[in-house]
Amino acid sequence: MAYKIGITGCTGRVGHLLTKELLSGNWPDFKLAGGTTRQGKLDGVEFFVTNNAQELFERSDFIIDFTLPEATRKHIALAKETNTPILIATTGLNAEDEAAITELSKSVPVIYAANTSVAVTALAALVEKAAKALPDYDIEIVEAHHKHKVDAPSGTAIMLGKVAAAARNVDFDKVCVLSREGHTGERIDGQIGFSTIRGGDAVGEHTIYFLGDGERIEIKQQASDRALYARGALKAAQWALGLNGNDAPSSGLFSMRDVLGL
Repeated sequence: MAYKIGITGCTGRVGHLLTKELLSGNWPDFKLAGGTTRQGKLDGVEFFVTNNAQELFERSDFIIDFTLPEATRKHIALAKETNTPILIATTGLNAEDEAAITELSKSVPVIYAANTSVAVTALAALVEKAAKALPDYDIEIVEAHHKHKVDAPSGTAIMLGKVAAAARNVDFDKVCVLSREGHTGERIDGQIGFSTIRGGDAVGEHTIYFLGDGERIEIKQQASDRALYARGALKAAQWALGLNGNDAPSSGLFSMRDVLGL
């Protein structure tokens, strides 16, 4: 049995790579249910395309959502209405959106991942260990993305900051510094700072600095191929559908660390 995978935003930067992966024959457990586009049609393709997301949800066993917050809000409602498991990789969501995701996860499996790279997932585990082992070190996170990215700091950078804060048992919202300008005064102990770079076609880079007196550690991830996000998302779908030798969850909120067992 091949599970039907629906791709919202199938012409997006990751969406079109997901359709390419699913049509490649490299994922025999899956077949492409179709995708959504704003136009509702694509010339020269043989798979189902619509601008009506409900049609896609109704014909899919699993949805992968790399879109924008406005679209994802509709997809959360549709996943609940159609009882469809979903991976949400949209960034820029707010606290209300995340509350809706948590509510959805009470009825269907939801994988919420700001980044579906397996390397970034391993990076998060390393950040957690370092933050615990080096409680007195200052943490700074620098991220770089292409000039078309519309949110800053990146969802991945925020995720890494939250991992570090949780490892130190502190409230992320109270210690994060998302930007600095002018006369800021001395750095306050315990802060987690962020710096953002936008330009060119950078797929994604994240460097986490642990800065102490007399030494520092830098942990860096650099992506050169956006297809890795598509492959990571499909690995997550395999896990959610119980295709990795695991039992498929009937509901719950999960991350890529659950997928990889980290």
